[in-house]
Amino acid sequence: MTSGREPVETAAPNASANFRVLALQVREAGLFTRRPRYDGVKIALTIATYVCGWVAFVIVGNSWDALALGVCFGLLYTQLGFLGHDAGHHQIFGSPRANRLLGLTVGNAMIGLSFGWWVPKHCAHHAHPNEPGRDPDVVGGMFSSNGERAGRWSIPGMLTRWQAPLFFPLMLLRSTGLHVSGVHQLLHRRDRAAITEATLLVLHAAMYLTLVFVVLSPLKALAFVAVQQAVFSVYLGCSFAPNHKAMPLIQPGTPMSFARRQVLTASNVTGGRALTFALGGLNYQIEHHLFPSMPRSNLRRAQGLVKEFCAQSQLEYCEVSLVESFRRIIRHLRIASTADDGPDARLPDPAADPATDPATDPATDPVALRGVPH
Repeated sequence: MTSGREPVETAAPNASANFRVLALQVREAGLFTRRPRYDGVKIALTIATYVCGWVAFVIVGNSWDALALGVCFGLLYTQLGFLGHDAGHHQIFGSPRANRLLGLTVGNAMIGLSFGWWVPKHCAHHAHPNEPGRDPDVVGGMFSSNGERAGRWSIPGMLTRWQAPLFFPLMLLRSTGLHVSGVHQLLHRRDRAAITEATLLVLHAAMYLTLVFVVLSPLKALAFVAVQQAVFSVYLGCSFAPNHKAMPLIQPGTPMSFARRQVLTASNVTGGRALTFALGGLNYQIEHHLFPSMPRSNLRRAQGLVKEFCAQSQLEYCEVSLVESFRRIIRHLRIASTADDGPDARLPDPAADPATDPATDPATDPVALRGVPH
């Protein structure tokens, strides 16, 4: 999405060189070092809470009180999703196989979402954030977020006109879209990994539905599933929406360095440690996009260095409260729903930062994509 504000266009001409200095500072500060004990406790507590939740569900039995547990599971599923996100970025283990195993466990087996589908999709987003045609989070949205106009009376056209008031209601369907997209991709794959993923998804669905419909009456069971998935959808959507929505788009073919691209399209959310826990560390979105493999517990410590880098490179460091973030999103959607001339914010001037450094561009270097400077 684009924003109603005009991005800073006076970036220093050598942001790539400044970024290399920043990367060395971050490495010397030990911020790429994994924290196995911290992550081990976090994983164990989250999974233990998941198991205890289902034990409590059986104990509560066929009661409407089970809907309260549906709310808890919606919140817990999102926290499990954050663990899958960390595993997808290789933040937790040094071994890719161990990270994949964790991702399959929390994603496919415990949540019912395809980890193998999500990882390449999310990597494409990191490589080309807010770039129509290359960022799947921009192209795949239900709304017109890139200035393209649909027919006035078509379904996309009507959704576009009503996208501001429908933003939160349609967020209830987010988890459904993720489930469907993952299954659809698996059905078109023929590799052994796809068989493993599909097996885990089937086992999850069978165990989840069997337990819910055995313990609860049909009406209560349907209500439980609806509540749990709705809370999961809204919580997940509210965690990811502030990161890039209402931020500038980068048109395809625009020459721009990796660091400038990541900073200008991301927004941080302020709010302290409680909000950091609630948002899975994604509130430090700028730091995360500059260094995707940095453990999320270290992102806060990197913030001072990143702010200094942005000041030296004359890059705008966007940081707002959660309320202000959603206010900007709704305001942008209102403007976009009535706009006739495409994006409502001009792109940064490519000439302001002409250097696109292949060594730090994740589009050309898979190591940089994982956030390991070299």
